[in-house]
Amino acid sequence: MREVLSELVAATNGGGSAAMATVVRTWRSAPRPAGASMLVTDAGEAVGSVSGGCVEGALFEVGQQVLADGAFRYETYGVSDDDAFAVGLTCGGILEVFVERVNSDTWPELTGIASSIADEQPVAVATIVRGPHHVGRHLVVRPDHAEGSLGTARLDDTVREDVIGMLASGATGFLHYGPEGQRLGEGLDVFVASYAPAPQMFIFGAIDFSAALVRVGKLLGFKVTVVDARPIFATKKRFQEADEVVVDWPHRWLEKQHVDPRTVIAVLTHDAKFDVPALVVALRTNAGYVGAMGSRRTHEDRLIRLKKAGLTSAELERLHSPIGLDLGARTPEETAISIAAQLVQSRWGGSGASLTTSTGPIHPGAPR
Repeated sequence: MREVLSELVAATNGGGSAAMATVVRTWRSAPRPAGASMLVTDAGEAVGSVSGGCVEGALFEVGQQVLADGAFRYETYGVSDDDAFAVGLTCGGILEVFVERVNSDTWPELTGIASSIADEQPVAVATIVRGPHHVGRHLVVRPDHAEGSLGTARLDDTVREDVIGMLASGATGFLHYGPEGQRLGEGLDVFVASYAPAPQMFIFGAIDFSAALVRVGKLLGFKVTVVDARPIFATKKRFQEADEVVVDWPHRWLEKQHVDPRTVIAVLTHDAKFDVPALVVALRTNAGYVGAMGSRRTHEDRLIRLKKAGLTSAELERLHSPIGLDLGARTPEETAISIAAQLVQSRWGGSGASLTTSTGPIHPGAPR
């Protein structure tokens, strides 16, 4: 919903409505992830995409029906058949899509959701998408309270507890409950869309490689901070695309920051007096990725220093060093792409091998 939120708010202001189709589950090589949305407005406009063009035409017709009768739809789109005009996914994936009518009556919390997302405050929306009752009901969950209702107090309490955990990690996906909210039951499918603040990327070292990584980090959706103790180099003029440029010793600054499993820490100083203290702190956080730049000789020297500083073998195994995938990168921009490729691989579990020479599903974890 995030990518169509401004259009959704505009379409529903002043008593208007829009049909919103949301990908709630995917199988195999589906083109868009769960949470991707498309709108069909009262004015007959289509906004957004759920499949990159494969099923949007069919969903436009479904959206018009939902606008007309207000009934919810749960649609499944799979592999295309031999008919070139049949609706399906040529990539071989499967999409499950929930379609609902959105207006000020069905989603009175929408304005508040939009405000939370704009202010980078964590918020999640839990929606019953299948079940014997209360389909289409929403529960809006924030860390300290919830709005709306899924139908019963017991279900609301149970879902809220589960969603808070998903919200902390920015996870989007399915939850399953019994008709009365039993965790081990079946019957109610609840889709949870989490809208957490942008993940953080901390870049230590104000060098030309850092400037390139800032640009790539922003492209990947990170909130990027550059930290260096040298004020002559750590300037906003040199890192105009960074969200923040801080003059401080990286380790001292990092000790004061909130770090979560989505946080990326890239130590690019390759200077022991900067990077060793920073890595000692970084490798003892729960950051999802910690990498350090340097030659293999620098890496071996760094490991010796880190061991002397008291880091355990398990902590050292978390370190990506030398940083990045082996792409033959030489320039700062190429190196930034190498680091970004490793970030994606680390997040999703890919092999890093060329798809031309590999076999099996393209997306890790998907069935053949």
